[in-house]
Amino acid sequence: MIGIVAELEIKDGKQEEFETVGKDLMARVKANEPGCTAYQLYKKKGSETTYIFMEQYSSKEALAAHGQTDYFKAAQPGLGACLAGPPRIEMFDIVE
Repeated sequence: MIGIVAELEIKDGKQEEFETVGKDLMARVKANEPGCTAYQLYKKKGSETTYIFMEQYSSKEALAAHGQTDYFKAAQPGLGACLAGPPRIEMFDIVE
């Protein structure tokens, strides 16, 4: 299992737009990617502009496939237009 935390700082005033695109992406990932066992958007408590995607993939192949889906690629311009800076992405290996 591979875990990912992608922290995103959003331009103030772009939160609703970002959440709309993020929710649509979450729904598509959950409906179409059996190798993605978790894909959830969270908003940081006490912040109006900091969000994270918490993701979990069954394999490196499942992670690679995620990035190649048409809906992931289509969401990038909408998400990117809301960003106040580059995302901070951390990858983790599961401890069992």
